[in-house]
Amino acid sequence: MASSLVAHARALYERKPVRYSLVSVVAVAVSQLVLVTCNGVLDWSAVPSNLTAVAVGSIPSYVLNRRWVWGKRGRNHLWREVVPFWALAFLGLVFSTVLVHLAVQWNDSTVVASAANLTAFGILWVVKYLILDSLLFRVPEQPEALVS
Repeated sequence: MASSLVAHARALYERKPVRYSLVSVVAVAVSQLVLVTCNGVLDWSAVPSNLTAVAVGSIPSYVLNRRWVWGKRGRNHLWREVVPFWALAFLGLVFSTVLVHLAVQWNDSTVVASAANLTAFGILWVVKYLILDSLLFRVPEQPEALVS
């Protein structure tokens, strides 16, 4: 029985990073599509394109992380979840915007802007997971059942 519980807990733990990774793939795909569309098709400059891309990509990231990765249901908590999540997104936005700005000084192609954006978010990816898991969407520990 105990080994079954350990196996179940291990399976749940191992799925969370996989789901987080898949959500990141969705968010990156959305962000990159918006970035390439704004910068390459609409001919916006790189920084506003990046700002728009990060803002739009943060929406599916929040919803999918909250519900699918951490299994949170019910009402969103503005000050405990939404605001801190957007603050993390904003920090990523600042970091990626600085990297995009520096990169397009070197070469102003859409590919360079996209690579700078991906690099910034790749660097922050692990840190964000740890913050989401330990603080933002932390699931309270269940008290162990009394064994008779």
